[in-house]
Amino acid sequence: MRIAVIGAGGVGGYFGAKLARAGNDVAFVARGAQLAALRERGLKVESAGGDIVLPRVAATDDPSTLAPVDVVMLCVKLWDVEAAARQVVSLVAAGGVVIPFENGIDAPGIVASVVGADHVLAGVAYIGATIAEPGVIRHVGSMARLRVGAFACGPVDAARGFADAAAAAGIEIEHSADIRRALWEKFVFLVAISGVTSLARAPVGVVRSDPDLRAAFEAALRESLAAGNAEGVALGDEFAASAMRFIDSLPAEMRTSMQVDLAAGHRLEAPWLCGRVASLAVQHGFAAPVNATIFAALKPYLAGA
Repeated sequence: MRIAVIGAGGVGGYFGAKLARAGNDVAFVARGAQLAALRERGLKVESAGGDIVLPRVAATDDPSTLAPVDVVMLCVKLWDVEAAARQVVSLVAAGGVVIPFENGIDAPGIVASVVGADHVLAGVAYIGATIAEPGVIRHVGSMARLRVGAFACGPVDAARGFADAAAAAGIEIEHSADIRRALWEKFVFLVAISGVTSLARAPVGVVRSDPDLRAAFEAALRESLAAGNAEGVALGDEFAASAMRFIDSLPAEMRTSMQVDLAAGHRLEAPWLCGRVASLAVQHGFAAPVNATIFAALKPYLAGA
């Protein structure tokens, strides 16, 4: 399978490396120090599940130089989604698809408005991975799985084809029949954990063990569930209970990507996460004081240092 990975960070770097190691034709689109390292030294993934070393990988900063592909894995930050989608139109014009793996619930719609709904799937990534240094992806813990699917009348066969290729590459992946629900399941949890870890400047282990932070996490989670209900995605109380169990299963040292970006002085995805719940609360008339407060506290840092 021909695959273009747009954004060779934790998600794109890890899963792209596994797909490349399995023999798929994978090209990475990156920039800056990461691009230079990929060109000079290739790509390395450090993981308790087994390291991956690819001494040579195809890497560019210009998607227009690539031939058409079967799948574009879009793994950029949320503020770059629309611009990145415009850069890959030619890559999927021959029948390929774009799979956005961004956080939040908005990326598939943004991409569809650019490349057309018949060229868009949706993807959900569950992994704790970051760029440890240029050319090196560090995977924390054992969680590393994907969910992929098509919306109504979307390219279902393409979703199945990518799922088969990923599974053959040793990736834990699910072809989801209800990908909108899958997006919301991650969104609800991620909004809460990214917001509270960022506000506390503390890893998951601290958040779940401190009674006040744990209560703040659960309150933020329930506000996100209310947002889902208002948008027609009812996950139910059992989801809240399972989310509380899930946070206890994560590595204590795990840090969310937004928390890492905050510490590094980088731009934040808060407007599409806690800020999105706060705006949906206003739109639909329900209360979301925890997410609104977290977003307000993070606003001075949205553009980075």
